[in-house]
Amino acid sequence: MASRSKSKKQRLEEFLRERQPAAIAEEQWLELVALLAPISDSYLRELINSTGLEVAQPFRGARLGSFEELEASLRDMHTEYERAIAAGDRTRATACRRAVIQAKDRARLIARNPKVDEEKRRQKEEMVEWMLVWLENPGIFETWVALRKDNPERQRGEGLV
Repeated sequence: MASRSKSKKQRLEEFLRERQPAAIAEEQWLELVALLAPISDSYLRELINSTGLEVAQPFRGARLGSFEELEASLRDMHTEYERAIAAGDRTRATACRRAVIQAKDRARLIARNPKVDEEKRRQKEEMVEWMLVWLENPGIFETWVALRKDNPERQRGEGLV
């Protein structure tokens, strides 16, 4: 298949041209991890997300583009996490948690960067809170976020509306 002298992005593009997957599920994700090794989950996620292909959870991760994206991705992640727990698949459940932890760490890094606009830093701080709640107890996240969004003071201060 792809030569190691090519960039990871070029090798991903070649893989997609040859395989033409409709979406990236676990099988394709694992193939790409092997093909592009060494590669971090977050960088692979970034490369795949730039293709516009649908990516299954937990591989899609928690999206930080907006509060709506974050909420939807955490709900999807909860569904996948619950399936994994019900099936006794600890590896998959751990992958769900790891993906949220990676997104939380990225949001925290952005929130602490003094070069980033103040409003964006506040938004990322709020996103960190959302992910910490999810990590503490994924089952209460949906109720918690509904209450959080209903709080007018939070909406004004954090740009939730």
